[in-house]
Amino acid sequence: MSKIMLALLTGMLTTFILDFFLFLGIKQNYIDLHGINLYYNILFADNQNIFIFSFFTILFGYMITYLENKITLIGLTLLSTLSLSTLITPIGESLGEIILMKKDVVIQTQRFSYHGDILYNGRTTVTFYDYNIDKILHIKKDKIKGDF
Repeated sequence: MSKIMLALLTGMLTTFILDFFLFLGIKQNYIDLHGINLYYNILFADNQNIFIFSFFTILFGYMITYLENKITLIGLTLLSTLSLSTLITPIGESLGEIILMKKDVVIQTQRFSYHGDILYNGRTTVTFYDYNIDKILHIKKDKIKGDF
C-alpha cells in the first residue's frame, strides 16, 4: 500500500512541475503577448484538466516507482523537453492559440455586434480581437447576449 501511495505522490509532484512550465510558457508567450491582464494562478487553475492531470499522475508515478531507470529517464526527459519547449516563443504562442483561442466568433451585446477571435475566455470578461476595428476588446460576460 505504501508503494502505491509513493507512486501517486511522486506522480503528482512530477506532473505539477511539468504543468508549471507548460503554463508558464503559455503565460509568457501568449497571454502577455496579447496584453491580457491575468495572473498565472488563475490561468493554471482555470485551464487544468483533471482527467489529463490524473492520467499523467498515474503514468509518472508508475514509471518512477515500478519501471527500469533507463526507460523512466528517457520518458521523463522527453516529456520535460516538450513541457519546457513552451518557453520558446513560437511554440508557447501556438500552444496558447490551440488551447485558449476560439476563431471566427460573433458576440452580441445590447448595442453592438462584434466579429473576430476570442483570445481568452476569463471568469468575468472575454478578451476579444475584433476584425473590423482591428483592436483587442475586453467585454464583460454579463453584457453578452446568448452563447458564443
